[in-house]
Amino acid sequence: MKRTANAHWNGNLKSGKGEITTQSTTLNNTQYSFKTRFEEGVGTNPEELIAAAHAGCFTMAVSAALTQKGIEAGDLATEATLDLDMQALEIKGIHLELKASKIEGVDEAQFKEVAEGAKAGCIVSKALSVPITLNVTYA
Repeated sequence: MKRTANAHWNGNLKSGKGEITTQSTTLNNTQYSFKTRFEEGVGTNPEELIAAAHAGCFTMAVSAALTQKGIEAGDLATEATLDLDMQALEIKGIHLELKASKIEGVDEAQFKEVAEGAKAGCIVSKALSVPITLNVTYA
């Protein structure tokens, strides 16, 4: 299975702007710019999208892990906070804040163990340290 997203950018870093479109069209020519990335502005940015992907993937991974144990997941909500170091221009980490309720058949210690396993096994968690390949076409 392959998933795709496209980005288009026009102009210099500070005054240029771009659009991001995903295969599902959930993002469809969604604007992004220097302002939306490093200041405040209407639109998205790559770091926000990584945080959203991580929150979604991790939450589903918790549900899957509970299901494998024969436990109904109940209500799960995750906030992912990505720490972007503006001096080094690098992602320093992501903090996942999971709130769960309405889960029967598991105590707090067991649930924390399931959540830790989901954090390690989440597809996005693992992807954040995978090799990246590149092909360039210049015309």
